[in-house]
Amino acid sequence: MQANGLSYEVILIDDGSTDTSWKVINELSAANSAFKGIQFTRNYGKSAALQTGFEHVSGDVVVTMDADLQDSPDEIPELRSMIIDQDFDLVSGWKKKRHDPLNKTIPSKFFNFITSKVSGIELHDFNCGLKAYKKKVVKNINVYGEMHRYIPLIAKWNGFKKIGEKVVEHRAREFGVTKYGWQRFITGFLDLLSVTFVTRFKKSPMHFFGTLGTLFFLLGSGITFWLIGEKLYYYKILNNYDSVRSITDQPLFFLALVAVIIGTQLFLAGFLAELMTQSKKGSADYQVSSKTGFEQ
Repeated sequence: MQANGLSYEVILIDDGSTDTSWKVINELSAANSAFKGIQFTRNYGKSAALQTGFEHVSGDVVVTMDADLQDSPDEIPELRSMIIDQDFDLVSGWKKKRHDPLNKTIPSKFFNFITSKVSGIELHDFNCGLKAYKKKVVKNINVYGEMHRYIPLIAKWNGFKKIGEKVVEHRAREFGVTKYGWQRFITGFLDLLSVTFVTRFKKSPMHFFGTLGTLFFLLGSGITFWLIGEKLYYYKILNNYDSVRSITDQPLFFLALVAVIIGTQLFLAGFLAELMTQSKKGSADYQVSSKTGFEQ
């Protein structure tokens, strides 16, 4: 940063570590006022650390980086240039050449492929910790749970659509062990479904529940009317009383009944969700990019 003549601050998040991390952070802060630290009482996860950091940053360009020494700080000037000069809202790193075991790289590639298709964002590495943002992006998104994997997705659905990618150096791990496994791979897809649903239907849950409820209700009603019509046809038109079983003796009738009940329950869920959305304070949290002419 000094070599490129850039002003900066470094915010270090100690996520409840049990080693001497906080002591080192205090020493760095005492030696250089640009270094600041935040210590959690226990381990809350990467999303909580990022969200807390986002709340405290003050610079126009925000760069996130993991502390495992696998990301190179030399990438920062070019990432900043893409934000400032090329006007990207967000730039995500792409670890094109990775130094990770196959049990991590193969699930990661499949995960990135699925996420790219679902989101419509053409990125190769959604989970790369090395990212750069405009300040207004980090101040208008909310990262929680394990949603740090989907920050580009969250940013896009909050109106920040100019998302770029940069190939970055990926170094071999020197310390610690990876926590990525098949369990995270499964939970990652559950998180993808969750963030997709919440982002798209947060303001209008009835659109989701109402659509499904309508489909189930129409399906059940259609089957019921078809069974009744078939019964009347054989009784009234053909005068054949032995060809058709009683409606309540047919499995299709019970499937239709279940579909109608499910459809009704989905409608009720949609109505309740709408009531909760409307009654929630601050539900109209629309993002404003800038203001002018307002008194403080």
